[in-house]
Amino acid sequence: MSICWPWKRKSIFSRSVPPLRAAALSDVGKVRENNEDACVSLPERGLFIVSDGMGGHLGGEVASEIVVEILPLILEERMSAAALSDFGDVASLVHDAIVDLSNQVQRQSEDQPGLSGMGATVVVACALGDRAIIANLGDSRVYRYRQPDLEQLTEDHSIVGILLRGGDIETKEVKDHPARGRLSRFLGMEGEVLPDVITVEFVPGDRLLLCSDGLSGEVDDESISVILDQESSCETACQRLIDAALEAGGGDNITVLVADRLEELEHPTNQPSVRSTSESKENSTENPNKER
Repeated sequence: MSICWPWKRKSIFSRSVPPLRAAALSDVGKVRENNEDACVSLPERGLFIVSDGMGGHLGGEVASEIVVEILPLILEERMSAAALSDFGDVASLVHDAIVDLSNQVQRQSEDQPGLSGMGATVVVACALGDRAIIANLGDSRVYRYRQPDLEQLTEDHSIVGILLRGGDIETKEVKDHPARGRLSRFLGMEGEVLPDVITVEFVPGDRLLLCSDGLSGEVDDESISVILDQESSCETACQRLIDAALEAGGGDNITVLVADRLEELEHPTNQPSVRSTSESKENSTENPNKER
């Protein structure tokens, strides 16, 4: 099952949230039987999350669903209770929320045999004023498009990512590398959980893209940049990104979420559209391990 939905509860996120518009789209791809991706898009509250589950039959779907259902609740509760004085306080709160949720998923994985080995990637963008708090675990990504430049804001927590950053392999070797899909950090992992959290500028005219590796593993950054530049509509941009990943092979589940920062007096012309292009199939045949 794929989940990409707007969360309805009133929330502390409405404080200092800039005007935004957003859309999200998910597709099972051409190879996988189940869609283990999930996302939540809350432009009215400035919160966006994409998660890519792993763990084979059932586990991957459960893990990503936990992320998009529970993480907003944790963040709301803690932001409501905390005395937040600056962006650093918010970043620390987001960091701790992800760590605590990761430990919860890891315990649930141990306690329920059918969920053994489950885990998930997570990317979070929380827009406040002219800044965005960006957090991640795993190889799902957040990009910022500021015309004409596309910048990857997150660092892939994967074996090939480590090799690439260390200069041991070249970009052209990543797609066919035997370690592709093996993560060095993820939500639900054993041991110390170390999410990356940064604060970036997010001003009118900027566009954020959150995506699973079903997009970034199939479509290069140059092609992504062209689509984000050509399509002013968030919905159309999402559809074209999905189409590009499918045309490139569609070897994994594909989830994209595009969020635009509007001018202060500008209002979204439509409600956020969040939908899935493919119905998921039951009974995944994947092995329950950390490789996706």
